[in-house]
Amino acid sequence: MATPAQWLAGARPRTLPAAVAPVVAGTGVAAYEDSFIWWKALLALVVALALQVAVNYANDYSDGIRGTDADRVGPMRLVGSGAASAGAVKRAAFLAFGVAGVAGLALAATTAWWLVLVGLVSALAAWFYTGGSRPYGYLGLGEVMVFVFFGLVAVIGTTYVQTETWEWAALGAAIGVGSLACAILVANNLRDIPTDTLAGKRTLAVLLGDRRTRLLYVALVAVAALAVLLVALATSWWVLIGIGFLVLAAPAARTVVSGAVGPGLIPVLQSTGLAELVWAVLVAVGLVVGR
Repeated sequence: MATPAQWLAGARPRTLPAAVAPVVAGTGVAAYEDSFIWWKALLALVVALALQVAVNYANDYSDGIRGTDADRVGPMRLVGSGAASAGAVKRAAFLAFGVAGVAGLALAATTAWWLVLVGLVSALAAWFYTGGSRPYGYLGLGEVMVFVFFGLVAVIGTTYVQTETWEWAALGAAIGVGSLACAILVANNLRDIPTDTLAGKRTLAVLLGDRRTRLLYVALVAVAALAVLLVALATSWWVLIGIGFLVLAAPAARTVVSGAVGPGLIPVLQSTGLAELVWAVLVAVGLVVGR
């Protein structure tokens, strides 16, 4: 039976900054528009964190029963390592989905009921990333869906539940956050190219190959930097302090370009996740000050 520490590790707490970042960025835009609503921001944070934990456990379960984690380079997986049964991990994933659903329903009830559909689609996308008979994460579509749901939907949705209006700045923030969320997955899949190839997991990294995957990572960091400018153009030049995220992202990009492989890419994952959070925090601070 898995220990509490192993369950915590299975939830992959180092991925949680990537869940917090969209809410911080989206709330920053709402604050700039003088529409900050603290309890809605808090509910959005619960949704984001619960969905991230649900995705982590769902991936653990689905990859584990397929045998994809049999020769894993990264952090321990519960099912793959035998620390927990597949059924227990599946139940943990559904519990996290339930928490996200309750918080999401509260937001929908106080904003717009069509948000229930958005939440349902988000949950399905989280499950079928590695779940089902034809998981899209095994077909090279993982990065696309991460950009859509952990970038566009999460950031714009966080802004919308507070402002109830469309804001162009939210789109710019979503592009920045989504690009770095994708960069995390790109680095993860770059690390796993050898084992994913053997397991028949056709991630985008496997399809692109080593060299082009490294170039993609650098391109995503560049897009995130450009997105800071887009948000600044729509709001205030104070937002340009968001470029400070490069303090973390630039060294990570150098590591990727240098040809690091296997465990050498694990620090890149950590740095990119923190860079995404720093991007969101600095942009949000710029928005509040610029207001």
